[in-house]
Amino acid sequence: MSPDIRILESDDDLIHASNIFRTAMIGFPPLNERQRDLIGRLLEPGRTFGAFLDGRLVGTTDSAASSLTLPGGKRVGHAAVTHVGVLPSHTRRGIATELMRHQLRDIRDRGEVVATLRASEATIYERFGYAVASFSTAVEVSTTRARTRPDVPQGGPVRLIEPDESWRLLPQIYAANPSERPGTIDRPEVWWQSRRLRAAEAGEVSHTVVHGEAGAESGFARYHPADTEAWFTSEHRSVVVDDLVAPTEHAYLGLVRFFLDLDLVDRVVFQMLPTDDPLPWLLTDRRAARSLGVRDETWLRIVDVPAVLGARTYNDGGAFTLRVHDELIPENSGTYSISASGAGTVSGEAQLEAGVGAVAAALLGATSWRTLALNGSVRVADPTALAAADRLFSVPLQPHSGILF
Repeated sequence: MSPDIRILESDDDLIHASNIFRTAMIGFPPLNERQRDLIGRLLEPGRTFGAFLDGRLVGTTDSAASSLTLPGGKRVGHAAVTHVGVLPSHTRRGIATELMRHQLRDIRDRGEVVATLRASEATIYERFGYAVASFSTAVEVSTTRARTRPDVPQGGPVRLIEPDESWRLLPQIYAANPSERPGTIDRPEVWWQSRRLRAAEAGEVSHTVVHGEAGAESGFARYHPADTEAWFTSEHRSVVVDDLVAPTEHAYLGLVRFFLDLDLVDRVVFQMLPTDDPLPWLLTDRRAARSLGVRDETWLRIVDVPAVLGARTYNDGGAFTLRVHDELIPENSGTYSISASGAGTVSGEAQLEAGVGAVAAALLGATSWRTLALNGSVRVADPTALAAADRLFSVPLQPHSGILF
């Protein structure tokens, strides 16, 4: 029996859907009273879907509108997908597939050309055309060993701000200082509302610093101390950087120096850095910065293939033709010619052939076409096209968004 998919609009339905998601995640508690009261401000109207069986709500998903930066700097319409969940009693019945199908069609109808999400499991979303398009690394720095090299610039001034000021100022700083890094995502209002609510409910000590003179701020960071119960006697006092926004080298250096110079701190953990972050190269002892591991970050779904391929830029490096298959959005299926001058549809045989998920994996430059061919995601009719594809899609900055949603 196919589920009935509907857009949820009433607060009661939205609360019910949110609690279904939390039940599906198992480790999340139900909404508390304050969250229930604010539900209308935490979800973008008209974008929450519910799946009903026999009149009962059993699954949900929602999204928020923003934009995503492609290689070359162009920002395209983007849907931040989240809260995907089906009751444990109703899994493996095709409910998630129908939710994804309806949501992707809705996103396309809105004119948004890509969707991204953060995956709770790595085996779920490939069947819906999503693929890992960026990675994130956590880095721990020993402040007792970390000294910057003598020729590293100072960066600009950094100051602490109060919590009430931070939630007013941070969205302004973020909007006024867009990053050129591929994979950067604009943060919609509902994202800021959600983060503010979570910070208030956590009840933990946290701080915010901004970079730049008042009125001309160019970056910020949010951080908190870990294990404060033993703070005064501990020999392992740690600060965790929850959010680092530094789109310029000047802002990056100023904020990093602030954390390296903190008194009473033995370790600073940067939770989400791009894989090509230069931090170890700034230190006289690069081993003072230790990687805690790399994990997949952005799972990306191309909703409008010709629009996305036509919007990003490509390096010089020849040309190739690519046949794309997309079962959920048949309009994306076709053959495309890609070169330094751009991309467009063509007819005839293609040199490479791939599903839409493989194209998503390569889109931002995080994964090579050669790797995708090696794992069977790309079929190769002309081996010279692989080298051309990798030259055309290579990027000077690895993609990264640096946020959760």
